[in-house]
Formats: sequence, C-alpha cells, structure tokens
Amino acid sequence: MSLKVQIVVAAAAVIALVYIGNLVRIRRLELKYALIWFLVGVLLLVFDLSPGLLNSMTELLGITLPINMLFFLGFAFVLMIIFSQTIVISNLTRRTKRLTQEIALLHRRIDNIKSREQETKEIIASIRGSGYEEDVQKEGAQEEER
Repeated sequence: MSLKVQIVVAAAAVIALVYIGNLVRIRRLELKYALIWFLVGVLLLVFDLSPGLLNSMTELLGITLPINMLFFLGFAFVLMIIFSQTIVISNLTRRTKRLTQEIALLHRRIDNIKSREQETKEIIASIRGSGYEEDVQKEGAQEEER
C-alpha cells in the first residue's frame, strides 16, 4: 500500500473516531454502541500503520491473501453488530410489551375512578333531590343554638 493511501486511510479513521466521540458527547450515540465502532477505528489505524501485521495474521490463520482476511474481519464485524442489535431489539420488545400492559392497567384504573366519580355525583344529586341536605343543615343549626 502506498504512503498516500496510508495517510488518507489514517486521516479518515481519525476523523471517524472524532466524529463518533462527538456523537457520544452530545448523547446521540450511547457509549455501549460506540465502543464497537471505536474498536473498528483503532483496528483500522493499527492495520493501516503496520501493514505487515495484516500479512502476519493472514499467514497465521492460513488465509491466502490479505484482502480475504479483511473480508473475513468485516464479515465477523457485521455478524457481531447484527447479534448485538438482535439482543437490543429483543429487550426493547419485552419492555414495550410490559409498558403496554401497564398502560392498559392504568387506563382501566382511570375508567374505574371515573365510573365511581359518576356514581358519587348521582348519589349526591339524589340526596339533594330528597331534601336530605336540608335536614342535615337544620340539625347543624339546632346544635349550634344549644
């Protein structure tokens, strides 16, 4: 790999790492997800700055060409991302189901409270219509006179 390409790749990796760090800082990306991308950026820098390392790993694993090693690492990275996102989606699905059930229970409680409130209003209205309220006021006035 030529020196110009190495410089461009290193600059792109550093810019990407700074961008990811900024996303974490402004809380648009959670740290637990950013760590994977930081790891990829650092590995890219390491392989860019020492191309012999990729050749050594390729020979050690018995892979024919370094480009095949890069494809293998990319495939492993994609699988890791898919697996971690599957876990996140599963957790979110479980939490959404629980929250939906809690909301349904809260709506039921609100409906029960509203129906009790309506029953109370009806009882108060019937008491007012029966003259009960006047009797209570008269008893209170009689007690004050004593």
